Amino acid sequence: LSRDTSDTKHFILQGFSEHPELRIPLFICFLSLYMVALTGNVLIITAIVFNSSLHNPMYFFLFNLAAMDIICTSSVLPKVLKGLLSEENTISYGGCMAQLYFLTWSASSELLLLTVMAYDRYVAICHPLHYGTMMSKTLCSVLASGVWGLCAFNTAIHTGLMIRLSFCGSKTVTHFFCEVPPLLLLSCSPTYVNTIMIVLADAFYGILNFGLTLVSYCLIISSILKIRTTEGKKKAFSTCSSHLIVVSMYYTAVFYAYISPVSSYSPEKSKLAGVLYTMLSPTLNPLIYTLRNKEVKQALRKILPFVKN
Repeated sequence: LSRDTSDTKHFILQGFSEHPELRIPLFICFLSLYMVALTGNVLIITAIVFNSSLHNPMYFFLFNLAAMDIICTSSVLPKVLKGLLSEENTISYGGCMAQLYFLTWSASSELLLLTVMAYDRYVAICHPLHYGTMMSKTLCSVLASGVWGLCAFNTAIHTGLMIRLSFCGSKTVTHFFCEVPPLLLLSCSPTYVNTIMIVLADAFYGILNFGLTLVSYCLIISSILKIRTTEGKKKAFSTCSSHLIVVSMYYTAVFYAYISPVSSYSPEKSKLAGVLYTMLSPTLNPLIYTLRNKEVKQALRKILPFVKN
C-alpha cells in the first residue's frame, strides 16, 4: 500500500510552545546539556580508542553506548534548539521520518546494549576465571553488531509502517520531536498494524529485555553477597555500580512514558521522558562512567593533562 505524499509536506512540532516564557531558559539549558553530552561522549570514545588498557569487553560496549548517545541526542537537540528560537517549529515530512528512524534506532539499541552490558558484568563477577574465553573478541563483536543490526531492522519496520499512513488532519505533533505515538494520533489511515508492532516492541524491549537485565543483576548480587570480605564485596560492586545507575535511570524514563497503549498517550509525560532519555541520559552517562571509574579517568588524564584524580 503506497502513500500519497502530496497531502503532507511538513509537520509542526508543538515543542514547549505552551510555555513561551521558558523559551530562553530552556534554550540555554538544552544547549548546555547538548554540549556536555557531545563533549563527554566524544572524550570517552577517544579515551577508549587511544588507550590499549581499555581494549576489553566492558569498554568496547561503553564505546558503543557513547556512539548511541551521540546519535540519540544529535537526532533531536539541534532541531529543538532551532525551534526554541522560532515562532513556529516546522519539520519536513522527510525530516520527520528521518528523525523518527535515527532516534528510535539509537534509543532501542541502547536498551538492548544495556542488557548485553549486564551480561558482561554477570560473567565478570560470577565467572571471573572464564571471563576471557566467555567474552571473546569475536563474541563481543557479534553481540554489538547484533544490537545495531536488529534495532536497525526493527526501526525500519516501524518507519516503513509510518510512511504508508496518510496524514490529512492536524499537522501538529504534540511533542518536541517526531515519534511513533503522537504521529499515529494524527493519521487518518487505519493504524492497527502499527499498534500491534508497538505492543510487540514493548514486550521485547520493556519486558523480555528488562527481565534479562534483572536476572543478570539478581545473579550478580547473589554472587557478591557470597564474597566473605567487605573489601571484596566493595570491589565487585564497584565494577557494576555505574552500569546499574545508568540502567535504572534509562528504564525509569522508558517505563514512565512508553510502556502503555497508544490510546493512553500523554504529551506531558512523553515530553518529560523525552528530556530524560534524549538529553539528560546522554549527558549523565559519560559523567557516571568517568567519575566512578579510575581506569577511564587515567585514560582521560593522558589526553587532558588538567583532569584531576
